[in-house]
Amino acid sequence: MRLDAAVTEATERLSTNSDSARLDAEILLCQCINMDRSYLFAHPEDILDDLAIARFEKLLQRRTAGEPIAYIMGAKEFWSQNFLVSPATLVPRPETELLVELALREIPRKADWQVLDLGTGCGAIAIAIAAERQMCDVTATDISTDALAIAKQNVRQASFGNVTCIEGNWTEPVAGQRFRVIVCNPPYVRADDNRLQALKYEPLLALVSGKDGLDAIRVLARDCGALLEEEGLLLVEHGAEQSDAVASIFAAAGWGDIACHNDLAGIPRVTAARWDGK
Repeated sequence: MRLDAAVTEATERLSTNSDSARLDAEILLCQCINMDRSYLFAHPEDILDDLAIARFEKLLQRRTAGEPIAYIMGAKEFWSQNFLVSPATLVPRPETELLVELALREIPRKADWQVLDLGTGCGAIAIAIAAERQMCDVTATDISTDALAIAKQNVRQASFGNVTCIEGNWTEPVAGQRFRVIVCNPPYVRADDNRLQALKYEPLLALVSGKDGLDAIRVLARDCGALLEEEGLLLVEHGAEQSDAVASIFAAAGWGDIACHNDLAGIPRVTAARWDGK
């Protein structure tokens, strides 16, 4: 089978369950022949051998079953960097880059602040901030041993010496420490949300947070103030329909300057709040 024919056939198969069927087909085929996508365009007439066809078929079956292509490939791009991922970690989403952008707006370029990323997963947020603010010390925590192992691999791969990964539940492993900025992409999906079926390959621990999806955010509102310096900033990602509820939770816990920020699609995505130290 020619390369171009393989891509066309695979695109048709993937079109029913992927919004990027052709791109997926090209990425998976490149994985099988150990070439980049430019090779497909330059040599469409090349013939796949039987071994490559068999490998391609296995990958296509995984993708047509709904497995995210990031898990199949073992990596995902975020903040122009390539991060290792596994089923123990969420797949980093482009909209989560807003957390990084807001943190960087707060942190001066030459600041040597302490920054905390709670529930770091694969470490993408922590590493992105550390890359842009290399004088800061960034601490990344996660309760999942497997997720933290991936984060540590990504830290080593990035070769940044200003990221420390610590295992533990939310603020517990850094109790008594002080930070100027805390960022978090917590679980915020309702336990009965029908969308969970489409996310079945991703870890429930990183997705679901109680009946209304807000249990983790309540913990953050309750506990993060004790970790922040006076006027320190907390940035939390949440669902599009949760912004009012999140603001109410923060206000009830004594936070001030509460503001919700929209992502590039105009969807409420991140709420910021400051701690006045009282």
